[in-house]
Amino acid sequence: MSVPVILTLLQALSVLGKRVVVNWDVGYVDIDRDGYGSRRAIGVNGVLPIPPVRVTVGDTLALTVHNSLNLTTSIHAHGLFQKGTNYMDGAASITQCGIPPGSQFTYEYVVQQAGTFWLHAHDHHQNVDGLRTPLVVYDRGPPPVKYDEDILLSFEDWYTETFTERLRITLDPSLPFPPPHRTGFGLINGINGNLTKPIHFQPGRTYRLRLINMSSTRWFQFSLPGHAMRVVEIDGMYTEPLDVDGVDIAPAQRYSVLVTAHSTNSFNYHFNATMYATFIPVEPGLSPRIFIGDIIYQQGAPFVQAGSYDDSFRWAKDIDLHALDQEPALPVDRSLELVIGRSLYSTGQNLDHFNNITYAPPITPALYTTLGMGNMAMDERVYGPQAHAIVLKHNEVIELVIHNSEDVPHPLHLHGHAFQITEYGPTKQFLPSNATAFPVVKNTGVPAKRDTVLIVPAQYVKLRFRADNPGVWMFHCHMDIHFAMGLALTFIEAPEVLQKTQKVPPDMLELCAKQGIKTTGNAAGNQGLDFTGLPPVPTIVLREA
Repeated sequence: MSVPVILTLLQALSVLGKRVVVNWDVGYVDIDRDGYGSRRAIGVNGVLPIPPVRVTVGDTLALTVHNSLNLTTSIHAHGLFQKGTNYMDGAASITQCGIPPGSQFTYEYVVQQAGTFWLHAHDHHQNVDGLRTPLVVYDRGPPPVKYDEDILLSFEDWYTETFTERLRITLDPSLPFPPPHRTGFGLINGINGNLTKPIHFQPGRTYRLRLINMSSTRWFQFSLPGHAMRVVEIDGMYTEPLDVDGVDIAPAQRYSVLVTAHSTNSFNYHFNATMYATFIPVEPGLSPRIFIGDIIYQQGAPFVQAGSYDDSFRWAKDIDLHALDQEPALPVDRSLELVIGRSLYSTGQNLDHFNNITYAPPITPALYTTLGMGNMAMDERVYGPQAHAIVLKHNEVIELVIHNSEDVPHPLHLHGHAFQITEYGPTKQFLPSNATAFPVVKNTGVPAKRDTVLIVPAQYVKLRFRADNPGVWMFHCHMDIHFAMGLALTFIEAPEVLQKTQKVPPDMLELCAKQGIKTTGNAAGNQGLDFTGLPPVPTIVLREA
């Protein structure tokens, strides 16, 4: 889609919609969310959980964030492409300077996509400590799937320590690595998963269950025994309906499933939400944690007891899903190979990396470098030695071939796009000698699209997307501890088009001025390739994976 067409579409949508004003005073709260005692967390307007935000396609969302923390903050609308408004993406050090303590900023943009999304901090990993909430965008007009009622279920992991403390013990060279596992606790709709409020069904009605995993480290398996589930949306992208028995939701992923209630109210049922991580040892009652909620047809009716999972249980799989818009697999213009690894670095820290580059943020936001460096914006080096910048040509189709050489899974999120998932297979050189290789599975007809993909150990995945959204977009692991350990890179998409079509609002530039951060120049705010001011680049001492 061309830039003029995008601008025309935005103008048309804004005429149809209303202005939805949301005011957040982001600050610290002391709260006990898991029954293990009170701790400092981050809430909004003195409240945690943060109320969900609901808008309709074509509405203008005006989210004013006042920062009452003692660190900078920023807010990312996870899954929104921000076409024409890259500067509103909310990724601190990439598309903006963080909002300084005591200051405020208004994120304002026309919402162009329907689906299930979420808002979360994108600075100092503050989402892990509570700064996260669902964002539901309703279709303007009848949706492509029919249902009677929306039900929102958000899932979160929660820990007794703050993220800052967990990161400290992970990166401290004097402490053992990896650090001791934390089993964590599960929250459903922001409260203790054992205290989940019942879901009420009426006979014969069809419900759209919007399922969001806002966790930083844990997966959630969701099922509704005794009921058929039909997947119709993943990560804000409608799919052809697919009947399943359950969905396995990685951190940052979302699903919509349709469930039609039984024709009588003679029985009540349970839903199952199991929080787990394959790399955490099993501890009865702690890992995995199983949360059972009630599906109430009639108060006092007996409950149907669910059976256990068996080999016939059908989990939703990306490769089995097909995009509702019937877009065929894109023809590839350029293929990029990325290998995920972990190594011991010269700092004494164990860090993650793509292709041996461990990510560290620039001083001057990468978007501002793109907009202000003229022809040099095409030179990947100006973004700094650790931004891992990759320049994309306008409208070229990119295929990412990603190999996971580590012994842990990674949910990988791309800002600004949804990608097609066309193939999974074994990365044989990283398989243990006694392991069975994964089969190669492909979907090169009408593949599903989403913005967060899971890649498990010793596996590769192939993703395709068209570089039709000029901007600076992060690609990173959405397990926050891995993101903080360097598993991220930056796509610089069509910089020559971006320079002609987007301009950063003055009040956004002022956020940098308040902190003495330059809004022109390279990653260090200097000219050319002078990176004076950036921290030293660590080198690999011992490769672990």
